[in-house]
Amino acid sequence: MSGPSTGWEIVVGLEVHCELQTKTKLFCACPNAFGDEPNTNVCPVCLGLPGSLPVLNEQAVELAMRIGAALHCEVRSSSFHRKNYFYPDMPKDYQISQYDQPINVGGYLELPDGSRVGIVRAHIEEDTGKTSHRGESGRIHSADYALVDYNRSGVPLVEIVTEPDIRSAAQARAFVAELRGVLVAAEASDARMEEGSLRIDANVSVRAEGTEQLGTRCEIKNLNSLRSLGLAIEHEAARQVAVIDAGGRVVQETRHWDEQGGRTVPLRSKEEAFDYRYFPEPDLVPLDPDADWKARAAAGVGMLPAERRARLAALVGSPTSQQTDQLQAAVDQGLDDLVVAAVEAGAPAGLALVRAVNELAVDLVAARALDPGSFAALLQLEESGALSPTQAKTVLATLRDAGGGDPGAIARSKGFEALAEATLEGVVRDVVDAHPDEWARYLAGDDKLAGFFTGQVMKATSGKANGKAVAGALRRLRG
Repeated sequence: MSGPSTGWEIVVGLEVHCELQTKTKLFCACPNAFGDEPNTNVCPVCLGLPGSLPVLNEQAVELAMRIGAALHCEVRSSSFHRKNYFYPDMPKDYQISQYDQPINVGGYLELPDGSRVGIVRAHIEEDTGKTSHRGESGRIHSADYALVDYNRSGVPLVEIVTEPDIRSAAQARAFVAELRGVLVAAEASDARMEEGSLRIDANVSVRAEGTEQLGTRCEIKNLNSLRSLGLAIEHEAARQVAVIDAGGRVVQETRHWDEQGGRTVPLRSKEEAFDYRYFPEPDLVPLDPDADWKARAAAGVGMLPAERRARLAALVGSPTSQQTDQLQAAVDQGLDDLVVAAVEAGAPAGLALVRAVNELAVDLVAARALDPGSFAALLQLEESGALSPTQAKTVLATLRDAGGGDPGAIARSKGFEALAEATLEGVVRDVVDAHPDEWARYLAGDDKLAGFFTGQVMKATSGKANGKAVAGALRRLRG
């Protein structure tokens, strides 16, 4: 089932839960670590044992304010509440969260396409444990038994709640991708969806195009990849339209995305705030950060993805649509600093960008450690024609694996030498003589055949010819 038919508009609001990159949990000294043996990072506080008392993690508060600053929120005085509900992975039978006084309020995130998604709030809360249902489907209804790991219980979270400003599955994916970049740049979270440190709930509704009233929403819980997010939104919107077209009524409820079946399925009726019986947490005082602390938190945000894209775009100068995609990729891959440093060392910006996002992206760890000066020197050799693109790529692979080096020396060790102009002219003439029909068509104006002749010259020279030099030779022969 794909998205809704013509005449309907999707309305989406997201709730993004990101685990903060702290050393310890939110209210105790247990390690905040992924992948440890189950139930080893626990203590009386995060297990909810009688008599234990929470102590607020200062680093978690600072990272939460850093997120607020990055999302243009107002950072306010806040307080903690108990959110009461029962689930086996929450040993206290309540979750400490922020209710009517969240720390961050009223921001926005601007996406690469220029659209803006409003942020209602970004509040602090503790994570729950993790329940694993063991059985054929991995779901509770057909499980043979369940295992509970409390290592995650009490890990600090910030829940980021958007306005219902999103109008497509693609925009939802773009928002999460941009948000993930912001969280990583701010060093607030590693935002690894595959490890559960970034999880998404999507509130989806539909309405007739041109109307203002919102439809009944359904919440899709715990989406853990951009692919699942997009597919779930499209399916749920189409399901709701089908219900309405059939004369039915969409029921507000929480639903699960069945990855294997490619559909959403009901979990439970949607809770309202009063169902949780919120009341102030009696063991924690209100949180009232002063102006200096807020300023320190904001200063720690660092350069955000939008600024990094703009920095690359300024180097390239009026980027094409293809280059816009490349500079987005460079930022996503964390290679933009390398490109900037290489350009500052004399490399041509467009070529640096292309080589970074194509050839270097195959090993990002090694690429980020590459010496910018060596990278720039290689690109200058390629730009000058001393090395062909094929040769330059081969040398770049060696540079990447070694972390740097002398590209000229590496090229000589591999027998890469630029063809002398007279030699190249002779090869081009031989290729032209061997393909008279194609040459006649090229002379008649079929410019696409320039690529054919260039390929033949490359083949004849084992890739030693420079493409620009070949193009020049062809133009001279053409007259």
